[in-house]
Formats: sequence, C-alpha cells, structure tokens
Amino acid sequence: MSRKKGIIFVLLGAASFGFTPVFVKLGFRQGYSLGEINIIQMLIAFVVLWGMALVVRAKVTGLRRKTVLKIMTTGTFVGLTSIFYYGAIQHLTASLAIILLFQFVWIGIFFEWVFNKRKPTLVTISSMIVTLIGVFFASNILSNGVIELPALGLMFGMLSAFTYAGFIFFSGQVAVDVTPWIRSPMMVTGSLILVIITFMKDIPSLPLGDLDLWVVGGGVAFFGAVIPPLFFAFGSPGLSDGLANVLSAIELPVALISANLILSESITVLQWLGVIFIIVAIFLNNMRGATKSTQLEKRS
Repeated sequence: MSRKKGIIFVLLGAASFGFTPVFVKLGFRQGYSLGEINIIQMLIAFVVLWGMALVVRAKVTGLRRKTVLKIMTTGTFVGLTSIFYYGAIQHLTASLAIILLFQFVWIGIFFEWVFNKRKPTLVTISSMIVTLIGVFFASNILSNGVIELPALGLMFGMLSAFTYAGFIFFSGQVAVDVTPWIRSPMMVTGSLILVIITFMKDIPSLPLGDLDLWVVGGGVAFFGAVIPPLFFAFGSPGLSDGLANVLSAIELPVALISANLILSESITVLQWLGVIFIIVAIFLNNMRGATKSTQLEKRS
C-alpha cells in the first residue's frame, strides 16, 4: 500500500475513535456500567469483523500458533484502551479524559525510540510539542479552572494513553504480512477474551434484551473496536510509528466537533485554536515524511 493511502487509513481510523466518547457518555447517562458497555462493544465487534472476513473469504490457514498469539496479544491493547479510557470518562470530565489519553503522542515517540532505537528528529520533537500545545488548548482545561482530580480517573486516563500508544506501535510491527481482514478480527478476539475475563461478574446480569444497550454498544463498537483496528491494520505498516501517532491526533478535533453537534457541548475559541495547532503538527510531520520519500526516490 502506498504511503498516501496509509495516511488516509490511519486518519480515518483515528477519527472514528473520536466518536466513542459520545456513545460512552450516553451509555453512562442511561445507567449502564463500564463492564456492560465494554462487553457488548467487543461482542458486536467480534461478530462484525469475523463476518466481514467470511464475506471477503479471507484465509486463516497457514498461520503459526505463535503468530496468532502475537496478533491476539496486540489486540488486547484495544480492550485495555477501552477499559481505561471509558473508565476515565466515568470518573472525569470528557475534556480531561481526552487530554490524558492524548499523552499517547509523546509516549508513542518514546516507544519508537526505546524499541526501534530510532531517535526522534528535531522536526518530530517540534511537531510533538505543537501537538501537545494543541491538546492543552483543545481540552479546555484553562476554562475549567482548578479541579480536584479523582486518583482513579487520573490513573485510568494515563493508562489509556500507554495502551493506545502500544496499540498504534505494535499494530505496525506485528504480523504485517497477514491480511488486515484476518488481523483485525484476531485482534478483537484478544480484546473480547480480555474484557470477558475482566468483567466476568457482569455477565450474569447483562441485560441482553435491552435495545438501548445494543444501540450504545453498537456505536461504541463500530467507532471504537471495528474501524480503528481494521484501518490501522491496513495503514500503519506503511508508516513510521512516530507519524502514525501524530496523525492519530486527529481524534481530538473529531471528538470536540461530535460532542458539539450531538451532545450540544460548546466549543470555545481556545479549543478551536488547539485544533489548529494539532492540524499544523500533522502537516509538519507529514511534510517531513514526504521530503524523506522524495530524497530516497531521487537516490534510487
């Protein structure tokens, strides 16, 4: 896949994840628990992704057990991110949960440095700083004033940043030669197993006959557990991990706009300024990669 197509897939996957806070907040408002939302989400994602694999007749044969386990383990990062991120939304305001999640930007670059021994360039560091400045303004933390953060919500938020960065990093490293039509459902299978084990106590009382739960779970599944892993599986192998992380910052403006249109939450001038900073950072890092690609083509 070309680099441009990879960028589009990563952008669409990250943007879709920006809609999940809307459905999660609606779910909590209707009285559903963290476990109920996560279980229904992963069940729906499991059925949809394996159904898509059957429709396109993707072949599972020829995969080693070790490879399957690696893919499923990578998928657990999706489940962990859902648990921690939704848990942060449950204990904190949405804006604070988002700003904690978006620490994945610098964490992802740190992962690339530690695991791939790839030191960040000056441009990468600059784009990261611009992104974090944008996240700071877009999260509207200045207007919220001084807030006493619940320790559990703070912990969940930071953990979601680490697990989301881990998902982005490893989705571009593990079994990249396996078709995304198989990688994605295998990833969600790993997430489903993790979620079921984590929320085992919620299964007996799960209101499977509640249509509203399925609607909320369907929205969270589609935007949080179906599109992101599928599109990242298609797009991230062709991109550097640092670029994939910066591109994923598009999630924040999408989250703000969807909250404004669907939940009628106001967006301040500072928040729009933050969105502009993030977009500038995305183009800054993208131009860096495009320049490198052009130089390599000229040398060859």
